[in-house]
Amino acid sequence: MFDFSGKNVIVSGGTSGINLGIAESFALAGANVFVFSRSASKVALAVDRLRALGAQADGCATDVRDFDAVSSAFSQCTDTFGKLDVVVSGAAGNFPCLAKNLSSNGFRAVMEIDLLGTHHVMHAAYPHLKKPGASVINISSAHSANAMIGQSHVCAAKAGIDQITRSLALEWGPEGIRVNSVLPGPIEGSGGMAKLFPTKELMDAKLASIPMRRLGRNEEIGNLCLYLSSDMGTYITGGTIPCDGGSELNIQPTRYEGYLNEDSPA
Repeated sequence: MFDFSGKNVIVSGGTSGINLGIAESFALAGANVFVFSRSASKVALAVDRLRALGAQADGCATDVRDFDAVSSAFSQCTDTFGKLDVVVSGAAGNFPCLAKNLSSNGFRAVMEIDLLGTHHVMHAAYPHLKKPGASVINISSAHSANAMIGQSHVCAAKAGIDQITRSLALEWGPEGIRVNSVLPGPIEGSGGMAKLFPTKELMDAKLASIPMRRLGRNEEIGNLCLYLSSDMGTYITGGTIPCDGGSELNIQPTRYEGYLNEDSPA
């Protein structure tokens, strides 16, 4: 449905889960795709996978908490492919922990990966964006607006990401750069689902609360990113757009008390 032939796309965190699914969607649409994450082995596997889909693909090991490393990754990408049509910022960290047990280090870890990492990606991306015409997508979640037990740290980080999205849509709009947040809901096979709903009882309760009564698929998030970055989405900016089967319409408290009884990671 979408033709991104000759377009250049970079995906932060694009070596696994939802973000790899987004990278694959752009690859299947004909884009040149560059991915990065902390793991060199995951980068190598993801690049091989994208090339197997017929894409020109490359990547590097990069920690989004390190601005110089992120800046270097963008330079490597544009040296290989040229100016960027699409940037997807998706690197994230998550673990369930009740606020009373959440250490400063645990809170900081999520804020540095999710929120500071998003700032690093945005700041490093700006010089390499096509102006006008670039599409920037931050991967957020419904946690940005809806509270969840055991997720105070993630809720804070995602709210910050969406405010970055809105602010940059204001700042970069006059240059023809669009900035949106995509809010994935419960996606099958994602690490977040395994962490947040680790028992059959919790998973069944979650499924029952979703209006569409099923988990989403990676390609459904990818399709939304394709739409927002295509000629069909050229007047959409500053949006925080859910792709969740209606999940955020029916937020149910998750009863973590039975297993959330340890301190957060150091």
